[in-house]
Amino acid sequence: MISQRSKRLDSSGIRKVFELAAKIEDPVNLSIGQPDFDVLDEAKEAAIEAIRKGFNRYTVTQGIEELRGAILAEIQRTRGKRYEMSQVMITSGVSGGLMLALLSLLDPGDEVIIFDPYFVMYKHLVHLLDGKAVILSTYPNFRIPVAEVEKVVGPRTKAIILNSPANPTGYVYSAEDVRALVEVAKKHDVLLISDEIYDGFVYDGGFTSPVGWYDKVLLLGGFSKTYAMTGWRLGYAIGPADLIATMIKLQQYSFVCAPAPFQYAAVKAIGLDISPYVEAYRRKRDMVYEGLQDVFDIVKPGGAFYMFPGLKYGKASEFVEMAIAHKVLIIPGHVFSERDTHFRISFATGDEALKRGIDILRKLSEAYYAKIC
Repeated sequence: MISQRSKRLDSSGIRKVFELAAKIEDPVNLSIGQPDFDVLDEAKEAAIEAIRKGFNRYTVTQGIEELRGAILAEIQRTRGKRYEMSQVMITSGVSGGLMLALLSLLDPGDEVIIFDPYFVMYKHLVHLLDGKAVILSTYPNFRIPVAEVEKVVGPRTKAIILNSPANPTGYVYSAEDVRALVEVAKKHDVLLISDEIYDGFVYDGGFTSPVGWYDKVLLLGGFSKTYAMTGWRLGYAIGPADLIATMIKLQQYSFVCAPAPFQYAAVKAIGLDISPYVEAYRRKRDMVYEGLQDVFDIVKPGGAFYMFPGLKYGKASEFVEMAIAHKVLIIPGHVFSERDTHFRISFATGDEALKRGIDILRKLSEAYYAKIC
């Protein structure tokens, strides 16, 4: 009865840890990939007002004009790139936008280049649609392996996925690396899918989007992380008009439209000041990095709210099991990678939890290394 396509996918390793969290008493939860602050009051009030005004029905499939216009104005301000209204749509989260994009692009056997470590959905969605994920390692420093990209681009390559700031590493690609990747994409006339959902959380220097250098970019962004609206399921896609038109057509037969009242609230949310939360996460990032850098191999994250420590030796999945047994919830790195050497920490939690987590992980690392030596 169940399709072979769906059997290719395992339940998300992230969700399994979330389920564990509900069963463990007083865990140190460093697993959750969402902000620990709430939606700002101004956006909440705008959502309530929209509901009371009766904005509870379907919107047009591509999303309300007020929100699309506000997003384009913000992108022009922050990226220096001007788009037409025909080039933007509202999606049910970035995940919804990614699904629509891949549905629009892939025929069986088509290829998508993905950088390892990767957001968990990338590989699985490509495979779900009978495509082939061409996975390129970025270890140990997480930089784009531009020379390797050049080697694997072929006639079936439909897209390259770029995620910066990245999940699970928090790595922010330099302008130099982004520009080099753009040149390869241009040379081979390949679409770049730029997942920029964490663009609101950048700590060291600037953030570089490829849109300023290349027209064949699909920019995926949203409100889930920057404005803590994870449950509101609001994202957007901006890119070539023909691709956006196809994604809108497919949304008619899938998501229909993004949640109506929250679209009106998002208009209010754009431009709200989240700088206190960014500064708090910068401080938390530094706290965790300073606390763990001598016992794990860590590339200091420049954005998002994740860290991706590597074991000096051993299997990360074994270490994660030990951590969970001691009530510290972290995500095994093989959820995001072809390797079992790292694990993901989310520092989007309270300072006391972080301090407890750092102390326990340090002690566990000593015990684990002693055990396997």
